[in-house]
Amino acid sequence: MPKALVFGANGFVGPWLVREMEAHEWEICCSDRASDSKEGLGSSYWQADLLDADAVSRVVTEVKPNAIVNLAAISSVSQSWRAPKTTIEVNVLGSMNVLEAAKSQGTCPKVLFVGSSEEYAPSKEALAEESPLAGNNPYGISKRTMCELANLYEVAGDVRVCCTRSFNHTGPGQAPSFVIPSWCSQVANIERSSHEGTIRVGNLSVCRDFSDVRDIVRGYRMLLESNCSGETFNFGSGIATSLKDILEIVIGFTSQNVSYDVKPSFIRPTDQPCVLADISKAKRELGWEPEIPLSRTLHDVYKSFLGA
Repeated sequence: MPKALVFGANGFVGPWLVREMEAHEWEICCSDRASDSKEGLGSSYWQADLLDADAVSRVVTEVKPNAIVNLAAISSVSQSWRAPKTTIEVNVLGSMNVLEAAKSQGTCPKVLFVGSSEEYAPSKEALAEESPLAGNNPYGISKRTMCELANLYEVAGDVRVCCTRSFNHTGPGQAPSFVIPSWCSQVANIERSSHEGTIRVGNLSVCRDFSDVRDIVRGYRMLLESNCSGETFNFGSGIATSLKDILEIVIGFTSQNVSYDVKPSFIRPTDQPCVLADISKAKRELGWEPEIPLSRTLHDVYKSFLGA
């Protein structure tokens, strides 16, 4: 049975990835900076701050994994603007610590680094892996730097590296600081109140490529199980949906009258009008494609806040 070590396992994606990989006969060991693991992560848990190189090396040495997944990151664009230095430290230097720990094993483990669509330059076309890169916020720049660094280790032959550029994904368990959980949480609160209400929103004119986290982690697992290394894969839905349409679907879940208030402070000055993934490479080389429709994802997130 292959063994994988997941850093950042206590985050939103971690528990979903653990379920996916355990269902496909992987032995999973988890690590995060918190002293205790989230429910559902099992008993194989190590506490380690990604910025503590010695702690990261110790975990990798003890676990001796065949594969390592780094989910630990500052993963919010808005948070990256508030804390750019921390974003670079965690996303770049933390990833370097993982690479160094993997290299020291001498067994050439496969390491998966999760990048972002924020690495791409703005485009009116669907974004493919060869599309121009830029990064117009600290988060996007940190992820681009992380993947370039990882590829250096791949070229040197010290580790086998795969990177993703994952587009927006959501699902039950994501924090309300992200747009879809925020709206679902607010609408669920109005439903429970049995009164009409108003929710706060940002820019509704933009279109985004949203996927279900369960589809995304399936892609990560398939990438780890493939023979691919030294490559980058997009994971997304291949469909751009306007935030206004998403909001209308979410409001439709409640029996109460809901209005919305656009808050200028919620609007980013560098928002791209449309972000769309070209996922043809993942379809062609991995046999992966999304299966869960956005309507189901939205309803599942809403139910998670409603307590249903």
